[in-house]
Amino acid sequence: MTASGWIQLALYIGVLLLITKPLGAYLVRVLDPQRGGGTFLDPVLGWFERICYRILRVDPRQEQNWKGYAVAMLIFSLVSMLLTYGILRLQTHLPLNPQQMANVPDALAFNTAASFTTNTNWQSYGGESTMSYFSQMVALAVHNYFSAAVGIAIAAALIRGIARDRSGTVGNFWVDLVRVHLYLLLPICILFALFLVSQGIIQNFKPYTTFATVDQSAAVSTTQPAQQIIAQGPVASQIAIKMLGTNGGGFYNANAAHPFENPTPLSNFIQMLSIFAIPSSLTYYLGRMVKSQAHGWAVWAAMFAMFLAGVLVCWGAETSGNPRLKELGVDPATTAMEGKEVRFGVFNSALFATITTDASCGAVNSMHDSFTPLGGLVPLFNIQTGEVIFGGVGAGMYGMLIFVVLAIFIAGLMVGRTPEYLGKKIEGYDVKCAVLAILAPSLCILALTAWSSITDWGLAGLNNSGPHGFSELLYAFTSGAGNNGSAFAGLTCTPTSGDRHYNIALAFDMLFGRFFMIIPLMALAGHLAAKKVVPQSAGSFPVGGATFAVLLVGTVVIVGALTFLPAIALGPVVEHFIMHGGTQTF
Repeated sequence: MTASGWIQLALYIGVLLLITKPLGAYLVRVLDPQRGGGTFLDPVLGWFERICYRILRVDPRQEQNWKGYAVAMLIFSLVSMLLTYGILRLQTHLPLNPQQMANVPDALAFNTAASFTTNTNWQSYGGESTMSYFSQMVALAVHNYFSAAVGIAIAAALIRGIARDRSGTVGNFWVDLVRVHLYLLLPICILFALFLVSQGIIQNFKPYTTFATVDQSAAVSTTQPAQQIIAQGPVASQIAIKMLGTNGGGFYNANAAHPFENPTPLSNFIQMLSIFAIPSSLTYYLGRMVKSQAHGWAVWAAMFAMFLAGVLVCWGAETSGNPRLKELGVDPATTAMEGKEVRFGVFNSALFATITTDASCGAVNSMHDSFTPLGGLVPLFNIQTGEVIFGGVGAGMYGMLIFVVLAIFIAGLMVGRTPEYLGKKIEGYDVKCAVLAILAPSLCILALTAWSSITDWGLAGLNNSGPHGFSELLYAFTSGAGNNGSAFAGLTCTPTSGDRHYNIALAFDMLFGRFFMIIPLMALAGHLAAKKVVPQSAGSFPVGGATFAVLLVGTVVIVGALTFLPAIALGPVVEHFIMHGGTQTF
């Protein structure tokens, strides 16, 4: 753990803090213009916003109750998912396909459409060898905007439900969707993409370039020289929203470890910053909306504490390397670099892995499968918390608010008082909604992991046996239900290893983890919005300050993550003891 790493960590935290308040204040203007006064882009883009409402046949002044909001979200997600599926299945008949990519097989197309609809971006394919430019842009990059906007809209609806007094509505989904696109995601991504181009990320529509390599040792003959194909295309525009929208699906199979996706240390730093930018600022938006900035900062502090702990554990584990290799005389610095890019090193690999799994991003600049057992445990644990450690855009905030409700309920039980959250009584209905939202992905992860671990198709995809092989399975279904998308890349989904089974199982895993969490959450939003706000008294539980932050962290760890402790013990924990001298008995 070097001084350089500590300096970079301090710089990252400092810049994240600097942008949290101004971007959070801007979110108030985007999502609640009546309160915030609108953005500086409203006079410029207002005419286009109104055209969008006419096309959608939406009255922007008409708000929806929670059921109407949820139904609109589901309809939009279904239609956009079917559109993506259709584009992938008809790829050869569509334009911008200079490499003549074949149609995507049905199971893989279903998996990919579900993946990008749910903001998961799990990729059972190599982007540069499977997707045309049209598919990359229209089916995938566009969905990166859609899924990110849906997450932000749901978070805004829940926060409105908390903030409002005896209201039957939580906003208008279509208005939120349009405004998030026009005034937040698109403007930032245009500037972000231009920055990425300046760092060396390509943006073109040229066919792949083939040339003779400098090293001709693999040449068949003098007339058949060894060649290399350089894949290119509209990369920068996709990477911008991939990171800002916490999507994570790369243009290339190597994702952010590829030099065309992440060429420099500066691009690496800004990409990591963009992952947390909107999730962090949503805590300030929460404070402004509920008129308790201390509460917003307490939620931020709870998220930050878990983030920092994860970084330090992962960084320490990866710096230590593999003791078995050290015993063989291998340089510790060499063992620590396994699966990592020399451009970034150990610290930036550990930091990136922690950030991308704290958020529902899933982009990777190193291979998590090659991490040490404890180093790989951190990304797995991050996702299993429900990805509420800042989390995905919107998803992290509404996931954390579920734990806020549970924390206040637990606190009420401990002191013998009726739980109260910002002047609203927490009742049995609210707790049931929160518990359902937590149980849905947990049940999906554990059930599918158990099923796949005893089936031929599940075991056929493993690259390892024993505890590490189990970790590959557990990570895959955790990543799917948690809408993360990263993987222990040792798990393969080739036609000989249960391609259809894995693609279909993971698709339902992702859909279940996304929407069966959102539906009870929207019911919670509607129930809270209808409640009367009562004045807070000396007996009200304070939701600002260190005490609340500690309680919130404890609730996340105990209620959320420890659900998976038995499964974790069978995977990375056992592997850690084996690596440090234990005997494998599998």
